[in-house]
Amino acid sequence: MRKHLRIGLVVPFATDRVPDEGLKMYPEVTFIPKGVGVRALTPEGYDAAWNGILPAAKYLAQQNVDAIMVIGTSLTFYRGYDAHQQLLEQLRKETGLPVSTMTEAVIDGLHSVGAKRIAVATAYADEVNNRLTDFLKRAGFEVLALEGFGLFGFGEPGNKSEKEIIELSSKAITEAGQAEAVVISCGGLLTLGCAGPLEQRHGIPVVTSTQSAFWKALRLAGDNGQIAGYGRMLAQSEAVPA
Repeated sequence: MRKHLRIGLVVPFATDRVPDEGLKMYPEVTFIPKGVGVRALTPEGYDAAWNGILPAAKYLAQQNVDAIMVIGTSLTFYRGYDAHQQLLEQLRKETGLPVSTMTEAVIDGLHSVGAKRIAVATAYADEVNNRLTDFLKRAGFEVLALEGFGLFGFGEPGNKSEKEIIELSSKAITEAGQAEAVVISCGGLLTLGCAGPLEQRHGIPVVTSTQSAFWKALRLAGDNGQIAGYGRMLAQSEAVPA
């Protein structure tokens, strides 16, 4: 049994709701969401939401939470590596709490499985994909192949089936040739059931936005985040770094 935790979530929705997959992963955890309202999967669609991240986090810091996670991969990487690092520094300073982002969680997930050379599958179109590639390179990874669904509408990723996500990811893995892991990027994609089949098919670990974010959120609060049945990354039980 894990101890009872309270995790604050800055969420990209216009309403204050917790992503369904997080509730399935950790039903015993209390998640407190605050929405910032991403309008589209474009830089222009992220701008107003970006400006809402800090006020939302400061609100959550007053709700007796143990840690704060900023949900939204593209929301947190689209301005580039340096802007992301500055955002994290500001969030931690002004809330006084452990804080991370979905983007940082993906990076930590890749480190946890020991991957440097990666394949990537995303919900995004070219401009956002290019920004993700640049970010991952700055973070020390070699992007061998990237495939995207080419979506612009904020709610559209949720319409993609697990089968479609697995097929897109398989295409990227095959194109990459020697990838050490595959990243599935976009918190709107429903990926909870994707890691197992992909790892069985291709023999490499799968790191997804939503699963990484909730795993990292628990680790911020002192839990190891381990759960079985959803792929290699989540099944690991190494201690939380000090």
